Amino acid sequence: MSAPASLFAPFALPNGVVLKNRIVKSAMSDSLGDGRGTPTEAQMRLYERWAGGGVAASIIGEVQGDPRFAEKPGNIVLNAASDAEAFARLARRGTAGGAQLWLQLGHAGALTPPSIGTPKGPSAIDMPELRAEELSLAEIRALPVRFAETARRAENVGFSGIQLHAAHGFLLSQFLSPLFNLRGDAYGGSIAGRMRLVLETIEAVRSAVSPGFTVALKLNASDQLEGGLVPEDALRVIGALDGRGLDLIDISGGTYFPGAPSSSDRASSGPYFLDFAKAARSRTSVPLMATGGFKRRVEAEAALRVGAVDLIGLARALVLDPGLPTTWKENGPDPAFPRFAATPPGGVTAWFTMRLTEIGEDREGEDAADAIAALALYEARDAARVPLWNETFHGDPRMTWHAT
Repeated sequence: MSAPASLFAPFALPNGVVLKNRIVKSAMSDSLGDGRGTPTEAQMRLYERWAGGGVAASIIGEVQGDPRFAEKPGNIVLNAASDAEAFARLARRGTAGGAQLWLQLGHAGALTPPSIGTPKGPSAIDMPELRAEELSLAEIRALPVRFAETARRAENVGFSGIQLHAAHGFLLSQFLSPLFNLRGDAYGGSIAGRMRLVLETIEAVRSAVSPGFTVALKLNASDQLEGGLVPEDALRVIGALDGRGLDLIDISGGTYFPGAPSSSDRASSGPYFLDFAKAARSRTSVPLMATGGFKRRVEAEAALRVGAVDLIGLARALVLDPGLPTTWKENGPDPAFPRFAATPPGGVTAWFTMRLTEIGEDREGEDAADAIAALALYEARDAARVPLWNETFHGDPRMTWHAT
C-alpha cells in the first residue's frame, strides 16, 4: 500500500489501533531499571516525556521475561514476581496524550553477560570473546509459550502492545543467523528451519493476547557480518509473516557478535534500510517501519512519500529532542547531532544512554560528558547493578519464567 507524505497523518494498524501520526520512538536499551528488574521514576518520566512530545508510540527496549538471559542489569523484568503496580504506572505515564507504549520482549541468548546469567544459544560457541552453551530441544520448544506469558502480563498491566526482538544478534535473531545457528534439527539448517522459532513465537504470542493488542516484530535486514543473515534470507522470513497476526515489522540491522561493526555508531548520510524495505513491500501486507539513520525531517517524509515504509522509527533523534514530533509539526529545526573528539568502542552508545537518564531526571540542560567520560559512567553504573541483580534473581525460582 502507498503511504501519504505527511508525518502527521494517522495510521491504522491491522488490529484496528489507529496511531495518531507516523513517528515511533524505536526501542533503545535505556538501562533505567533499578538493578532488581523494576521500573524507576526516571524511566517513567522518560516515557512520559516522549508521550508528551507527540510520538505515536514508544517501544521500551529489552524487557525481560526471564532474568537468567538479560541483556544488561539495567533491564526491567516482567514475570510472576514483578512489581505489577510499578509496571502499571509506567504504562499509564507512557501512554499520556494518546501515545501507545509497547514492550520489546528480549532474550539475550548467547549474548547474555556471564556476570548475570548463563549464555545459551542455538549452538555452542567457544571463542575468546564469546562462549555459550547450546539450548536443548526441550528448552527451545518451551520458548514460544514463555514469550506469550510475558506478552499477556504486559497487556494485563496496561501496555498497548509488544515487539518481539528478532534483530541485533539477540536470541530470536541468533536462530535466524547461520553464524550463530549450526543446528541440524528442525530449528536449524536452511532459512525455513532457522525461522521456525520466530514463527512459532509470533503465533503463541498472538493467541495469548486480545485482538486489539499490538504484536510487532523487529527483524534484521542483514547481520552486516560475513557468515550472518543476508538480505535474501531476511526477505524469505518477511514472506512467511503474512497471516500470522502481526501488526508491524520494524526493519533494522547489525549484530553485537564480537567484531561486528555497530550500525548505530556508524557515520551515515541517510536512513539505512530503505532499499530492503522497498523489496519487502512485495513480500508482505504487514505494515513496515524502518529504524536507523533518520536524522532530518526531509528524510522521514521522503521515505513515506515513496511508500518504502508506513512508519518512521526514531531513536537518537528523540534523545536529542524528546519533543521532536511537536518540533517538526511546528516547522522547527532538525536535531543537532553531537560530534565527539574521541569515540572509544561503545562510547557513543554510552553517551546517548546516559542522556536518557538526564531526560528522565529533567536535567538534560546540564553540560554533557564527552564519549569517554560517558562510557566510564555507563560501565560503572552497570558494574554497581550486577550484585543487585544477582542478589535478586540468582537461585530464586519465582524470578524465572512462571506460568500464568
